[in-house]
Amino acid sequence: MKHVRSISEIGTEGVVRILRTARHMEAVNSRPVPKVPALVGRTVVSLFFEDSTRTRISFETAARRLSADTVNFSVSTSSLNKGESLRDTIETVSAMGAAVFVVRHRTSGVPWQISEWTDASIVNAGDGWHQHPTQALLDCYTVMARRGLDPSPECLAGLRIAIVGDSRHSRVARSCLEAFSGLGAEVVLVGPATLLPPDTTSWTVSTSTSLDDVLPEVDVVYMLRMQRERMNEALVPDLAEYSRRFGLDETRWSRTRPDTLLMHPGPMNRGVEMMFDPSSTTQSAIIDQVTHGISVRMAVLFELLASGDEVPS
Repeated sequence: MKHVRSISEIGTEGVVRILRTARHMEAVNSRPVPKVPALVGRTVVSLFFEDSTRTRISFETAARRLSADTVNFSVSTSSLNKGESLRDTIETVSAMGAAVFVVRHRTSGVPWQISEWTDASIVNAGDGWHQHPTQALLDCYTVMARRGLDPSPECLAGLRIAIVGDSRHSRVARSCLEAFSGLGAEVVLVGPATLLPPDTTSWTVSTSTSLDDVLPEVDVVYMLRMQRERMNEALVPDLAEYSRRFGLDETRWSRTRPDTLLMHPGPMNRGVEMMFDPSSTTQSAIIDQVTHGISVRMAVLFELLASGDEVPS
């Protein structure tokens, strides 16, 4: 495994391998001192061209718990603001010994372009509307952990997962769809017609424009963040109307089954897609997603940089 740029790139076999390794990393994280010397001497560079809190901190924590050196590259204070090209920046940092670049960029495809300029591994932390593979991996791990399942191909078979919101423009939705369905789950995209993909014939997925019809029939409700910039594109009449039809409130949530999981990649727009406090229900797995994100990203870095080494026990 050289890069983790998309779910399709690593395939179902790669997904299962990372999920299995993440179990070992979860055991590491349960120790009083959650640290192992697996990546001593390796350097992980965070290269974020978009704002991020959860993903950036999660990757940095993961790298440090594996004893890697970390470099938090600040775009706003770098030579990029002086006219230096992205290629020059990547080649310069690579020459300093970077082993992995963790890249987030507003333009789709940038992680693939960067891989042409360096021998380091690339982890896609989100590129435009395209992919966010580690989010999908941690979401798969969260569903498995809450359901008591073991990582394997088809381990999510029999589960029906609703991804609710703006799946047309969501890199999280694309990655989760590929990961969930690749492990055997049935996925339904829910939202207004203007925010659903215009063509899903190449995807293993169904669609619905009625959240109320879907809620009683699913095992996981995965709420997407409603991006306020979509209002400028007139894709929904207004946020109040969107919330009325697709916001999750206590009344709607009461229609789900007792074991249905509630998930959200964060950050939440409270009062828009989330109309009640998710911490009020034991069915919420949102905090679990954050916690498991560290174990999964430790597994990703380990698979990229410690291939052939023994997984920490």
